[in-house]
Amino acid sequence: MAGLVLYLKAEQNAEVMDEHVCVKDIASVYCSDKSVSAKAKSLKVHQFHEKGKKRQVISILKVIELIESECPGVTVESLGENATLIERVSVDNHKGFVQWIKMIFVAAISFFGTGFTIMAFHNDISINKIFSRIYELVMGYPADGYSILEFSYSIGLAVGIILFFNHVGGRRITKDPTPIEVEMRIYETDVNKALIETADREGKTKDV
Repeated sequence: MAGLVLYLKAEQNAEVMDEHVCVKDIASVYCSDKSVSAKAKSLKVHQFHEKGKKRQVISILKVIELIESECPGVTVESLGENATLIERVSVDNHKGFVQWIKMIFVAAISFFGTGFTIMAFHNDISINKIFSRIYELVMGYPADGYSILEFSYSIGLAVGIILFFNHVGGRRITKDPTPIEVEMRIYETDVNKALIETADREGKTKDV
């Protein structure tokens, strides 16, 4: 094993279902010697307990120390994160009646909340008066009820929302991530960093 280099690319966040957490669960591993790579992947870095906490921050230095102690002569080079937040999740939490209720609740809040916001904005700027005034200026006489401006605006608003969210039903219009997906990734990254830094300050990080 002397002179071998093992490359370790750790993730910032890793979700596991098993109580035994191995190196392969939190990082990608590569070594020219396949046996060394397989051995490093199978090394256990943490074990969750049934009634214990479901999160743990692991320092990559601890992982490197473990690999080098179990694989003498191997040099480990880290190419990823300095620490990994491990979360134990249950498969049951991602399916079933309760999950459907949560999804319906979030969808209803988003739908009616967005609708209320749009209506409040339109009422605030008196959009009906604006359309009536524009119609009268262009046509020379006041509109009798709703005009083509209201219908065109409604269609344009719907098309704009669809293009903004980049989805029609369950299909994506383009391959680009939607603004919500981008914001969610930024939010997840910020949360992971905050949890890792908090664990480090409180001395709860599994370190060397």
